[in-house]
Amino acid sequence: MLFWRVKPLDKILETAEKKSLKRQLGALQLTLLGIGAVIGTGIFVLTAEAGQKAGPGLMVAFIIAAIVCALAALAYAELASMVPVSGSAYTYTYGVLGELLAWIVGWALVLEYAVAAGAVAVGWSGYMNGLLESAGYGLPLYLKVGIQGGGSFNLLACLIALVITGLLVLGTSKSAWVNAVLVTLKIAALILFIAIAVPAAQDENFKPFLPTGWGSPMGGVGVLGAAASIFFAYVGFDAVSTAAEETKNPNRNIPIGLIGSLAICTVFYLLVGYGAVGAVGAQPLLDAAGAAIPPGSKEFAAACALPANTDALVCSHEPLAHVLRVLGFPAWGNVIGIVAALALPTVVLMMIYGQTRIFFTMSRDGLLPGKLSTVHPKFHTPHVITIITGLFVAAFAALFPVGMLADISNSGTLFAFIMVSIGVLILRVKQPNRHRPFRTPLVWPVCILSILGCLLLFVNLSGYTIMLFFAWAAIGLVVYFAYGYRRSHMIPGNEPVDHAPGMPPEPKFHEGPQA
Repeated sequence: MLFWRVKPLDKILETAEKKSLKRQLGALQLTLLGIGAVIGTGIFVLTAEAGQKAGPGLMVAFIIAAIVCALAALAYAELASMVPVSGSAYTYTYGVLGELLAWIVGWALVLEYAVAAGAVAVGWSGYMNGLLESAGYGLPLYLKVGIQGGGSFNLLACLIALVITGLLVLGTSKSAWVNAVLVTLKIAALILFIAIAVPAAQDENFKPFLPTGWGSPMGGVGVLGAAASIFFAYVGFDAVSTAAEETKNPNRNIPIGLIGSLAICTVFYLLVGYGAVGAVGAQPLLDAAGAAIPPGSKEFAAACALPANTDALVCSHEPLAHVLRVLGFPAWGNVIGIVAALALPTVVLMMIYGQTRIFFTMSRDGLLPGKLSTVHPKFHTPHVITIITGLFVAAFAALFPVGMLADISNSGTLFAFIMVSIGVLILRVKQPNRHRPFRTPLVWPVCILSILGCLLLFVNLSGYTIMLFFAWAAIGLVVYFAYGYRRSHMIPGNEPVDHAPGMPPEPKFHEGPQA
């Protein structure tokens, strides 16, 4: 049952739009591509979240998350090079493990893309609200954060999601030079933060180093709980993985690009974490029993509202800018906020775009209604699914805190990575002679460690997040058996007609979904 209706890889490649790509990317270009794709919302926003879960131990969490991500990236790169088509892990799973598991992966990718887009929008609103506050135009609390954060409706997060949805319906694309400028600004902002915060670090702010310990399954706190959250900061490496068709000597250069970019980003993250913790401290807020209060909860919002905690790093919605302001550099804090305000909306755009692309592919396979793959006659974009996705993203962003959304997104991402790693091993056994532009080195230990690492992070998400993931998966199964099971184009007689609309052209933006 699990491995039925496997869509042959050759058929996937035949139905995809074929392009002849010139191999021109070397190790340096891939490394820079990966750095630009990885550095994003996670480090600008989730530093405070990780501090509440692990205290100064958040630096260890960065290392753990990077190792797991590197292992998953090596497995991901092999399938991406073999099947360079739309649909991400959904398409790969369809070609190896069959339709049912592919559907579950595609359904889980809603968490990776749509929910993550909401998380980025909330992160953007934190910095934007900080800028407005510093300029004397701050919004009232009930319009700054959602219900869980002590407010009612995150107005700015909702608005940015709706604006970007409108742009995607109109077919707005971004040029490569704009992307390069924004990536440069993000890196420059982190260097600025490191230059100011690291020299201000004090030893006493690191004690105790592990105030919440290593964590426990479904606990959501401790170093492993923080690693499960901070994993969000590394997602985006598939910009390197999916570039295999354009890479010179991919078996050598893909690993260099993947590991090199993740290593450099990890160094950046460790320096940022060291500066933030050492300069102002990052000890978690505790309840009456001495346990860390779950970040994003109403109890946490109430604790942060106390006068004694107003300057606590773990309570900040704009942690990097907050640190600089506390250190007496409000102007530079505003510069950090401006960079975040400029760069993060592009991340929301790419995540919503990525989600619509996956839904479009599933619709073309017959697993979702064909109406969703309708292309606008004037704008040539999949406007129906774009509008639906955008409305959901806006709702997520308006009502929920960034940490909760990031954790839910991570649950879907980790599940998809597990399926990809399993798929690589199965194909090595079933189709050992198939051409692989990139081959995962030490494939068995790498993929097995990838699976175990992803499982380790998954079980260290909060129990609430894990339950939400399985509830979402159950809803997906109901949808599949109520619709896709009978409508699949893998069933004889259900094949798509030749004049079905094609996938709209991608934006001119080679960065991948970025966290």
